[in-house]
Amino acid sequence: MATRKSVEECLQHCEDALRLAQEQFVEANRQEHYHDLEYVEAQGLLETAVNEVLKLTESANWQQKEQLHRMRLQLQSLQNEMILLNHDRPEKFTGGY
Repeated sequence: MATRKSVEECLQHCEDALRLAQEQFVEANRQEHYHDLEYVEAQGLLETAVNEVLKLTESANWQQKEQLHRMRLQLQSLQNEMILLNHDRPEKFTGGY
């Protein structure tokens, strides 16, 4: 059984990852993708947080599972937004085919 403390720590870690990733997402939109490394690192933090949630869910009670499920949805939603943002710099057209 997951302890209340372990769930709270996991949720706090997830909130921290969300906050950092949201900052990078906003920055990527504003800065025209100059901080590629930070962006990728933020995506990695989200993935780590999702995996942590999934692992903890295995030993959680129904109420904890519900909390963890909602957090996982938030994490994955931001992951999807970050993936869909065309973060790659557009290549210059050199002409011809």
